[in-house]
Amino acid sequence: SQSQCSFPSDFRKKALTLVKELDAFPKVPESYVETTASGGTVSLIAFIFMAVLAFLEFFVYRDTWIKYDYEVDTDFSSKLRINVDITVAMRCQYIGADVLDLAETMVSSDGLKYEPVHFELSPQQRLWHMTLLHIQERLREEHSLQDVLFKTVTQGGPTAAPLSEDSPSPPGACRIHGHLYVNKVAGNFHITVGKAIPHPRGHAHLAALVSHDSFNFSHRIDHLSFGEEIAGIINPLDGTEKVTDDYNHMFQYFITIVPTKLHTYQISADTHQYSVTERERVINHAGGSHGVSGIFMKYDISSLMVKVTEQHMPLWQFLVRLCGIVGGIFSTTGMLHGIVGFLVDVLCCRFQIGVYKQQEVRIRE
Repeated sequence: SQSQCSFPSDFRKKALTLVKELDAFPKVPESYVETTASGGTVSLIAFIFMAVLAFLEFFVYRDTWIKYDYEVDTDFSSKLRINVDITVAMRCQYIGADVLDLAETMVSSDGLKYEPVHFELSPQQRLWHMTLLHIQERLREEHSLQDVLFKTVTQGGPTAAPLSEDSPSPPGACRIHGHLYVNKVAGNFHITVGKAIPHPRGHAHLAALVSHDSFNFSHRIDHLSFGEEIAGIINPLDGTEKVTDDYNHMFQYFITIVPTKLHTYQISADTHQYSVTERERVINHAGGSHGVSGIFMKYDISSLMVKVTEQHMPLWQFLVRLCGIVGGIFSTTGMLHGIVGFLVDVLCCRFQIGVYKQQEVRIRE
């Protein structure tokens, strides 16, 4: 019975001995450890570096970044929403806005409102307009600013201009604002003379009763977007202002729309981005420049969809990077301290040997 009891204890001792032999962190008694001023200085510098890098790494962990993925857009059955806020320097009874898509289907414009306003901006509106133009200029130069807008969409200010102040003169311009739902095919949103009426071959505008002297398609685009309207997002045509002195003028905007799914920590939405090319010319039939005066926005929809996702560093990666900082600084400073100490010892030994030899030569003499 005693031999049976001693067997488990012997096994435990052998197991503990084996585990101790595998110890990769042997402890040295303090009586065998020598501390130096140089080692303390290097340790202090290492601790300072570790604290600074760990502090900076924490800010990297808190930060987020935008990731872009691309895939084919397979949603063709849903409707496309067009958000419009345009001011034209003509009276509301003289102009009409509507959409004609690629299938020559006239889309109902019941969602648009016509509001008589003044084309000239008040000082508060002009300040807002200049700020918007400045943002557009910076966005063209610094594309990374778009990532900042995506991450702070709910914190941005309103994209609409401030309301105009009361003026004693009667309004001579028309603000067309609202939204339309169209098919997800190429189309043409336009504002021209006369109200639109249905036609077997498409549509027509009643422009015969409007005098040419009243034509003035100077306009300002306060907002134009596609899809779900999101506050804080600046679109390429927001703030665009075109002024002309010629009554027969055609303004054309060729727009390419890209479906976009936005997923950030602030918001999730299905919206659309777009790029635009502008063109304008004077209508002169005698000179061979034919066409219809007005504002024409011809849009086409890309077959690719962009997924915009805000990402964050996971906690495990942050901890691994912290361990790398601590271990790397300890190893590097230890090696540097050892190399410098070795060089100092070599130089000191050579110096002492040289002094000893000189003393030996003098004694012999």
